[in-house]
Amino acid sequence: DFSTENLASPFMFLNTLTPKFYVALTGTSSLISGLILIFEWWYFRKYGTSFIEQVSVSHLRPLLGGVDNNSSNNSNSSNGDSDSNRQSVSECKVWRNPLNLFRGAEYNRYTWVTGREPLTYYDMNLSAQDHQTFFTCDSDHLRPADAIMQKAWRERNPQARISAAHEALEINEIRSRVEVPLIASSTIWEIKLLPKCATAYILLAEEEATTIAEAEKLFKQALKAGDGCYRRSQQLQHHGSQYEAQHRRDTNVLVYIKRRLAMCARRLGRTREAVKMMRDLMKEFPLLSMFNIHENLLEALLELQAYADVQAVLAKYDDISLPKSATICYTAALLKARAVSDKFSPEAASRRGLSTAEMNAVEAIHRAVEFNPHVPKYLLEMKSLILPPEHILKRGDSEAIAYAFFHLAHWKRVEGALNLLHCTWEGTFRMIPYPLEKGHLFYPYPICTETADRELLPSFHEVSVYPKKELPFFILFTAGLCSFTAMLALLTHQFPELMGVFAKAFLSTLFAPLNFVMEKVESILPSSLWHQLTRI
Repeated sequence: DFSTENLASPFMFLNTLTPKFYVALTGTSSLISGLILIFEWWYFRKYGTSFIEQVSVSHLRPLLGGVDNNSSNNSNSSNGDSDSNRQSVSECKVWRNPLNLFRGAEYNRYTWVTGREPLTYYDMNLSAQDHQTFFTCDSDHLRPADAIMQKAWRERNPQARISAAHEALEINEIRSRVEVPLIASSTIWEIKLLPKCATAYILLAEEEATTIAEAEKLFKQALKAGDGCYRRSQQLQHHGSQYEAQHRRDTNVLVYIKRRLAMCARRLGRTREAVKMMRDLMKEFPLLSMFNIHENLLEALLELQAYADVQAVLAKYDDISLPKSATICYTAALLKARAVSDKFSPEAASRRGLSTAEMNAVEAIHRAVEFNPHVPKYLLEMKSLILPPEHILKRGDSEAIAYAFFHLAHWKRVEGALNLLHCTWEGTFRMIPYPLEKGHLFYPYPICTETADRELLPSFHEVSVYPKKELPFFILFTAGLCSFTAMLALLTHQFPELMGVFAKAFLSTLFAPLNFVMEKVESILPSSLWHQLTRI
């Protein structure tokens, strides 16, 4: 009857299909799933998540009622959310790199040679904010040169910043008459030069100088100007809040100049002179820990192989009450590894066990790796180095690059240290199987490091991710679908008749339950009613 004819029509259509149709169908399916797989893989490598999964969570969950549950609990969880937000902000705090390079003499030279930009816009924007915080104050508008420099630090164009610095120096070349008579009731007036603008010299040394020697000359001129401003403002700092702010700015400028001069001496091979300058600076301004000058000092002392002095600095700064860094943790591990690394053998250690000194060295390495798990791959040269950024995220890939860039040579100089690191560093991960939930010696590893490091590091660098993310389900699914449909297309093309038989058998099996149900329904319902339903 009519219902039987309707049920038989799909099978008649399937029987008329040729093998070419199946080849086209499976080939098209394989092509589409392949394109989806390529896009998913690219998106995962770039952003660390699945595009399909992200769209599903952000768009489908609200439609399924996910927002209602959150909104109903919003009043109860507002305090907890604010606490977690504060925690994530503190975890993702970005720090000024204490060993940052010079833009003109180092970063720009890299760009000229390779054509690549080593600094991201986000990193340079953070530096601009630092410069405005350290090198400006509210009274700058009273002095023409400082007013120009206040605008220069906000300028994005490097050439415009350099031109503004030259303009600030030219203004200070103009002589001014100071209305103070040299002899009482006389008409003889004192003529003197306005003080040089120290911040203008800083900008030129950082960005215009193409060599470290040129930068050092400009910093020495900045030191003369900055020292004079510092002494004048020191005498007036108690005369009001405006003078106090100006003295604080002049202090920051002077400390910055002296620190950069010490770094110039270190770059030019005058390491002992650099160490003396850093020690003097730390004694003169002991409260200014925000510059982390002790990390510069540790690196210079390691270059001199003055390990006893390095241990003395660590004894002061590797304290439980002070913030840690990769430099602190890995330098402590290097010193302990140095005591045993020259005679260390993994075969001998497995036979007789670790001695007390070897155990201390291994524990120090585990401590360092837990703090920053990205460093060992750079020290063991399993991952290529790039120029360090101007800002780093503690425990992140950016800090690992900044540390290894300067300290790899010190590890190589200690015989057997890298071998000991190679044999022991991966054991750390067995102690902390769930690093995002619970730490061992430190707080759990921050979740936000990957996102912040992608902002700080250039796009040509492959950001190190910890813990290693598993491939999302949709990438595995599309990969399997693409492979399966491609295999079907190939088999159908090679064996069209055989695959046609298989396809018809598969479709017949697929529709068999439907046929059974339809026959039962037809036998139960009256024929007239069934005829009316099929017409509808």
